[in-house]
Amino acid sequence: MIQRLLIIAALFVAPVLAAAQTEYSAERGPVAFTVGGAYSFFDAAYGGYKVMGPTAYANFSPIIWDHVAVEGEGRWLTLNASHGFAEYNYLAGPVYRITLSEHRKLHPYVKGLIGAGIVEFPNHLAVGRYFAMAPGGGVDVALSPRWRLRADYEYQIWPQAPDIPGISGSVMKPNGVTVGFTYRVY
Repeated sequence: MIQRLLIIAALFVAPVLAAAQTEYSAERGPVAFTVGGAYSFFDAAYGGYKVMGPTAYANFSPIIWDHVAVEGEGRWLTLNASHGFAEYNYLAGPVYRITLSEHRKLHPYVKGLIGAGIVEFPNHLAVGRYFAMAPGGGVDVALSPRWRLRADYEYQIWPQAPDIPGISGSVMKPNGVTVGFTYRVY
């Protein structure tokens, strides 16, 4: 009886062990983690300011979600504004990558981020911190297995921004483009 149980157990365990013997070379690891740096050009949606500055982002994609990733970004738009005006963004959320079978170097994506938008008003008038929603999208162009060139557009909506003279309604809607490089860590 014990021999029969051992043989049956071995028959159940053997396929599991056999499957673990080889790994397909075309498969990626269990997760993908990328980091990037870029430069952003934005319409600040306040007083006609066009601001620019550095952007940093990180993207995490587990293998169980083949097309879905989670991305976080920080943007510091402090250049090209006058009288101390600046905007900052700290956003995170899902990214959906679109597969193009005919273009292996192009990797388009759409994203929906949420987080904080901070504005320093001119002449040190005030600092506002607001909830921000940021739909957007872009394309990564593969330069090598680890490096990609990124072009991105983002349209932000700050629904809790105060009613500011010169801005129609009470919603700020900064928007702009970001261009930079992405490096796949693993």
